[in-house]
Amino acid sequence: MPEGHTIHRLAADHRERFGGRPVRVSSPQGKFADSAALLDGATLETAEAHGKHLFLGFPRDEWIHIHLGLFGKVNFGDTADAPAPPPTDTVRLRLAAPDAYVDLRGPTTCALVTDAEKQAIHDRLGPDPLRTGDDPDKAWRRISKSRTTVAALLMDQKVIAGVGNVYRAEVLFRHGIDPYRAGRDLTRREWDAMWTDLIGLMREGVRLNRIDTVRPEHTPEAMGRPPRVDDHGGEVYVYRRSHQPCHICGGEIRTADLAARNLFWCPGCQSS
Repeated sequence: MPEGHTIHRLAADHRERFGGRPVRVSSPQGKFADSAALLDGATLETAEAHGKHLFLGFPRDEWIHIHLGLFGKVNFGDTADAPAPPPTDTVRLRLAAPDAYVDLRGPTTCALVTDAEKQAIHDRLGPDPLRTGDDPDKAWRRISKSRTTVAALLMDQKVIAGVGNVYRAEVLFRHGIDPYRAGRDLTRREWDAMWTDLIGLMREGVRLNRIDTVRPEHTPEAMGRPPRVDDHGGEVYVYRRSHQPCHICGGEIRTADLAARNLFWCPGCQSS
């Protein structure tokens, strides 16, 4: 499932290509056809993200709410020199302008919602490190009282929005925190440092469109090691590196199931 930086990147891509312009809206698959007909020819006024939720804003306070889930895919195309190819019958939503189009396939959610319905979604989500003005105190109030492991809390979108399995594993490693510590055993200083780190890491994720979490002194070039080869791309400390040596201590990276996802950590570096 895409993490929050990907959704913020998608919001920016929609604004860049279609923002302030009338768009053709269709649903070749048919599941969004009635709503698409209501929006066809309307101006896409804005696009924004909160955690893993994407919102496309139209006049009359109408929004397309998109959650990609595990299987959703978004594909942009340029039609400045050639027309858009005919959409396949798997396309849930197509937006098109004279010089660009975008197709959405396989999302968990693609629904037309009102301002009030959109606000209800925001209200049930935790603060997002990529949303300017989101308050980390809201997350801290829940974390500081919880017996749940900090690793599970970081994946709970009601606690903090946008953090997925990669950022969870990597931020815990970067701060030397045992993933099995209870949230209430985390100090406020540790939480503030993690929040600040997530802001920086996820902003870089938006900029580069991939997740890189290793510090400059631990890059392949600095350490003289081979670069990581993985479908997810990016240089990481522990994510999907089970049974490999830690870049810092040389110990074996461990993996276990936690909160229905694979957790990765280094027992040697994450003992506190």
